[in-house]
Amino acid sequence: MIAAQDLHTEFQFPQEAESQLSSDTDLEDPDGKNARTAKGMAAKKGKKALGERTKGGGAGRVAGAGWVNGHHQENGMENMTLFEVVKMGKSATQSVVDDWIEAYKHDRDIALLDLINFFIQCSGCKGAVSGEMFRNMQNSEIIRKMTEEFDEDSGDYPLTLSGPQWKKFRISFCDFIAVLVRAFRHTSTLAAMKLMTALVNVALNLSINMDNTQRQYEAERNKVIAKRANDRLELLLQKRKELQENQDEIENMMNAIFKGVFVHRYRDAIAEIRAICIEEIGMWMKLYSDAFLNDSYLKYVGWTMHDKQGEVRLKCLTALQGLYYSRELSPRLELFTSRFKDRIVSMTLDKEYDVAVQAIKLLTLVLQSSDEVLTAEDCESVYHLVYSAHRPIAVSAGEFLFKKLFSHRGPDEDGLPRRGRQSLNGSLIKTTVFFFLESELHEHGAYMVDSLWECASELLKDWETMISLLLDEPMPGEEALTDRQETALVEIMLCAIRQACECHPPVGRGTGKRVLTAKEKKTQLDDRTRVTEMFAVALPLLLAKYCVDIDKVTNLLQIPKYFDLDIYTTGRLEKHLDALLRQIWEVVDKHTDTEVLEACSTTYHYLCNEEFTIFNRVDIARSQLLDELVDKFNRLLEDFLQEGEEPDEDDAYQVLSTLKKISAFHNAHDLSKWDLFTSNYRLLNTGLQNGDMPEQIVIHAMQCTHYIILWHLAKVSDGSSIKGDMVTLRKQMRAFCLMCQRYINSINTAVKEQAFTILCDLLLIFSHQIMSSGREHLESLVYMPDSSLQAELLNFILDQVFIDQDDDSNSTDGQQDDEASKIEALHKRRNLLAAYCKLIIYNVVEMNTGADIFKQYMRYYNDYGDIIKETMSKTRQIDKIQCAKTLILSLQNLFNEMLSELGFNFDRSSSAFCGIKELARRFSLTFGLDQLKTREAIAMLHKDGIEFAFKEPSPQGEGSPPLNLAFLDILSEFSSKLIRQDKRTVHMYLERFMTFQMALQREDCWLPLISYRNSLQAGGDDDTMSVISGISSRGSTIRSKKSKPATASKRKLSEEENSCSSSDAVWMNREQNVQTPVMMHSPHLTSTVLRDPKKMRPEDSYTFTMPAEQHPIQALPSQQQPHHQHQAAIDYNTQVTWMLTQRQQAEARQQQERVSMHYAKMRNHMQQAIRRSSGLMEDDEEPIVEDVMMSSEDRLEDINEGMDFDTMDIDLPASKNRRERTELKPDYFDPSSIMDDSVLNVSMF
Repeated sequence: MIAAQDLHTEFQFPQEAESQLSSDTDLEDPDGKNARTAKGMAAKKGKKALGERTKGGGAGRVAGAGWVNGHHQENGMENMTLFEVVKMGKSATQSVVDDWIEAYKHDRDIALLDLINFFIQCSGCKGAVSGEMFRNMQNSEIIRKMTEEFDEDSGDYPLTLSGPQWKKFRISFCDFIAVLVRAFRHTSTLAAMKLMTALVNVALNLSINMDNTQRQYEAERNKVIAKRANDRLELLLQKRKELQENQDEIENMMNAIFKGVFVHRYRDAIAEIRAICIEEIGMWMKLYSDAFLNDSYLKYVGWTMHDKQGEVRLKCLTALQGLYYSRELSPRLELFTSRFKDRIVSMTLDKEYDVAVQAIKLLTLVLQSSDEVLTAEDCESVYHLVYSAHRPIAVSAGEFLFKKLFSHRGPDEDGLPRRGRQSLNGSLIKTTVFFFLESELHEHGAYMVDSLWECASELLKDWETMISLLLDEPMPGEEALTDRQETALVEIMLCAIRQACECHPPVGRGTGKRVLTAKEKKTQLDDRTRVTEMFAVALPLLLAKYCVDIDKVTNLLQIPKYFDLDIYTTGRLEKHLDALLRQIWEVVDKHTDTEVLEACSTTYHYLCNEEFTIFNRVDIARSQLLDELVDKFNRLLEDFLQEGEEPDEDDAYQVLSTLKKISAFHNAHDLSKWDLFTSNYRLLNTGLQNGDMPEQIVIHAMQCTHYIILWHLAKVSDGSSIKGDMVTLRKQMRAFCLMCQRYINSINTAVKEQAFTILCDLLLIFSHQIMSSGREHLESLVYMPDSSLQAELLNFILDQVFIDQDDDSNSTDGQQDDEASKIEALHKRRNLLAAYCKLIIYNVVEMNTGADIFKQYMRYYNDYGDIIKETMSKTRQIDKIQCAKTLILSLQNLFNEMLSELGFNFDRSSSAFCGIKELARRFSLTFGLDQLKTREAIAMLHKDGIEFAFKEPSPQGEGSPPLNLAFLDILSEFSSKLIRQDKRTVHMYLERFMTFQMALQREDCWLPLISYRNSLQAGGDDDTMSVISGISSRGSTIRSKKSKPATASKRKLSEEENSCSSSDAVWMNREQNVQTPVMMHSPHLTSTVLRDPKKMRPEDSYTFTMPAEQHPIQALPSQQQPHHQHQAAIDYNTQVTWMLTQRQQAEARQQQERVSMHYAKMRNHMQQAIRRSSGLMEDDEEPIVEDVMMSSEDRLEDINEGMDFDTMDIDLPASKNRRERTELKPDYFDPSSIMDDSVLNVSMF
């Protein structure tokens, strides 16, 4: 550690020096963090402190007491040079620099001597600068002397030496220099800027004193000679001269600091230093404007507004705000404004939100200082920001808008009334409406109101004026509002009511509802009372006037939900309530628009609150309305369904309008007592039979029936139903589901989509989850779709969702309407896909049906990528293994489709194959980084993939690769997700499907197999090497003479590896799903030996092989042999007991020792056998198989690892057919699927 040098025992740093230093160096960390973690680093055990050396430069001093990092160091503490501290690299560079600065503050010469010697040692020079040399010799003489002591031939140059220690030294050296220089720059710049600010204050005071002295001198000189005091004149003259001299001296000092520090540091590489300069120059301009507020200094702020760092740009804007805020200073900024105005306007769109907010506030100050500076284009660029999703930006833009549009008053406006149509607010409200219409964002009125709320809330809460503008007739000469303007005013009025009563921003602005203060709560209650009292009277009048206007009525009907319903009673406003109910009745009678009808239904729902005394009055009105609608519907339905008569369009319209109204009210109100299920079911059944039912009637009939079932379920769930309701509900639900299933095959697209959506909702609601939360009594209502229904749902998704946009569909209203229709159609398809994906997530349909969804992930990524990815994530949380099997199934489906299109001789560089491989890579990324969590799933994925690759024989006959072998190239994308032990297991499993001849192949058609095997061997710790795995090992050699045979002690594995190897054996020996029909049995390994990787040829990696008919399992005792004839009677899980892995390994080790004695003889035999069988091997040293997956360096690292090799003789039982496999559904990594660990003496993962 760094210690102060030659400190006397009585010397101590003052306490305040430490705190001052920390304030200067807290920002010196290059990462922007305070790296000073401990101040007493020299006191740690085993550490050495820098300093306390003699002035001879390198010799050790007598250890004395001193201060290191603010802590006292006792005698006997061993010291280290600064070079040694940096070379070790154990201390934080920031702390080393801080310690050196402490020493520099105490004794400048000694600290500089330490630093000089540090650089000399870093250069490799053995000499050292002593204190005497430093004091008495010139720099050139010191350099000459050090050059004489430098040995250029030694090669001892620390910055170029090899080795990890010196590489680390180079990094530490660079960090030390960077931090040291940065610390000096930051500290000195901050000190210089603060000194400059102090000098500016002194210069300002001198200027004021000079002005006062000058005025006194002029006043005295202007007196008559008789009253003039010459002594006072001379005194004032002398004082002015002294002040002028002081002023000149201060100005010289300020010029020196400005030119010597500011001009260089305002563009420093460190953002904090640049920010300090800009912040201080803003203070100078504000404090001493006569000297600094001119273009010579303002240009630095203007230039720095283009800085890359947001904090520096922010300092520029805050500095300018202080200038523009002053009415005295802002006129002097005209030239600067004209030069940099465009830059300030562009900063309103800055990527840093804080900078954008301050830029808008600065433009607001510019607008206040001069209304003519900003052009209309400049203002419009700020106007649209009132619709920004970032609330501080929107509020700042709202304040700018308010200042621009609403702050100017004409002389004729002072005498106008405060409220009403003719008031000043009336004109301002009209202006707001005009702006809202010109912005052409009519669906975002709530955002505009929220932006203006903080600066114009009084205007927006002037509902009396708004009502007057809507209801009162215009005065003579006054221009009336157009219909479009009245619609906009109604929307703004509704948004203002909502903002006042809810007191939180609209959706998308802010993180959520904040807790209101007591004052805000009182304001909220007062506003809600005002709204109720005012609109309880005015709303019936507004509805009567605009009864036929859909947009206005829809917005007006939302106002009652903000009422305080008690006021109807306390304020004696019952007659106005009756008027409101009559107007709602008329609206229902006149309208068939869904939005209007739903607004009426919602208003009735809010008013029908049993907690208020008005409930009975509203309930009676609602019942009368529904009675009339239901009677009308039943009457029209009888006429409409009469046999032998063709329904005309008028009858169909009447039925549809009445059905729309009933459906809208059934959404929010329980209409069970009217028994509408029978009528709607008849209507739907007739539509199926005849096929000529209008689509809108069918759609609304299905929607109404859906509501009937849901309300019935709500009653049953609450326990308020009578006996028999459960049975009725079950029958109705099942009948309606069958009806929707039949309508899925309808010709009409809208009908199919409605049927599909409702059916998915019902299947989800009545799934097994209906019994959760203590509702086991609803078990009889559970309805699970059969296989045919699942197939129909999946086919619907594939036919209706995964389709391309129609490029030739042109709208008659132009390209904009065409784009809007495409967006709406995409939204519908996304809803359909989401409805089906929920069935997969909640296990309503089989998870493997998601394979046809997942395979579309890349092709339709822009449209449905987020939905498909979320579905994969949720299914993985439910069942990792089944999700992995579904993913590999989707890849297999795509592979089969590609084969059917391109044939088996396809090009693996084709776009179709590359697309499947890219999809596999994307799937692999979704498994995350935690390999242990997905271990079983990834292993099962590889198992299914290997079986698929070898499932189909080659269409070209024996000797050619299997039909699906190229799928291994796709499967290799998941190899990186396997842990080391599982790579070995999967590799062993792969060899079960390979023949002897396959391992010898090197043609391009076999590259997928080669690359997949290499991906399994990459980074793997294979302790098992079979006949087949040896052939592709690059550079395999004979065991070195120094190597010893593997012993039991060397073969001990960690606990995890032991359990893994056991589970590997279990997995390998379970019943397999696929037998390769075109391949001979894999040669079984009976003995292996340890080989030296440097001396063995590739073909020498083979060991003795046993013919297929001499299966090693025959060597087992009779009690160990598996009895296949009794397999049907034995439980499936007990079939793994024949493994007895430990005994096999013991026998293998014994056989290995025997074989090692005859290794030379076996080697010659194997070379001849391999050459005769393949004819492909030569006597060269090149590998037989090209390694396409790994670099040569990686392969050598893997080969050079010391590995012991096991012998595992495995015989797989006969494969089951697909149906049997589906019924068994074994989980190869689930410990519960096999016998107990105590029975098998093996453990799973």
